[in-house]
Amino acid sequence: MATTTAAPSAPAPPPAKESPADRDTGSTAGLVTPRPHLRRSRSRTYSLTVRALGPVALLALWWTSSATGVLTPDVLASPAQVVDAVGELWGNGQLPDALATSLTRSGIGLVIGLAAGLALGITTGFTRLGDELLDSSLQTLRTIPFLSLVPLFMVWFGINETAKILLIAVATTFPMYVSTSGGVRNTDRKLVEAMRSFGLGRLAIVRQVVLPGALPSLLAGLRLSMTLSVIALIAAEEINATEGIGYLMSQAQSYARTDILAVCILVYGLLGLTADVLVRGLERVLMPWRTAGPGGGAR
Repeated sequence: MATTTAAPSAPAPPPAKESPADRDTGSTAGLVTPRPHLRRSRSRTYSLTVRALGPVALLALWWTSSATGVLTPDVLASPAQVVDAVGELWGNGQLPDALATSLTRSGIGLVIGLAAGLALGITTGFTRLGDELLDSSLQTLRTIPFLSLVPLFMVWFGINETAKILLIAVATTFPMYVSTSGGVRNTDRKLVEAMRSFGLGRLAIVRQVVLPGALPSLLAGLRLSMTLSVIALIAAEEINATEGIGYLMSQAQSYARTDILAVCILVYGLLGLTADVLVRGLERVLMPWRTAGPGGGAR
């Protein structure tokens, strides 16, 4: 009986050596690589819409309260009456003249206050002698509410424009001083010493190193000072003013014109809002890296 002999099978190939990369990937087999959580950048239109919800809601509440009789004209005029008052004051020239006068007062006082605060802040923040001589006195004066100076300024300077402008200047000096002094103190001292080793004088170091490094603090002080200039303007125009927005308010109070009072209050509010928007725009130009939101979009 014939027997069949099976042919010998070919030897199996040796197993391939596992590379380090294969070992690393094999240890994490079956795991899903987490994706970074990216916040979607909001469009500018969406942001402006959300910001407008609050004012629109207040306006709707005001209009509804006036239409239903909850707010009577002797308490607060309706939005329609306020719009009519704006047309009346603008048509007879009272509002443009008053606005120009108030802006001039606020602008001059703000420039004086910013210049004084900037100079004092650099002096106390950059020099030890200036810090020892001035800082403690200025910090003490800073705690005095500027509104308490109104009677004293009337005694010193009378009831003319000088008292009004100086009151605004005092109110805007100290926010700029505190911000400038703090920003200058936080300047990298090693960088200052390096510039001195290259032969730069103090003024050159302040201009080329200190002020650029303190720019965020300077803009913060500018923003607060501009806001306070409007608040100080309201107080200053109570000093026997014969022109300006404050004068319009005094006349409206005498005749119980709540529509004109509302116009003046809204003008003051718009002045403060405009000042804040201007500083925000300046921040976007000078420090775009600070105003960029998630995804690179501007806030």
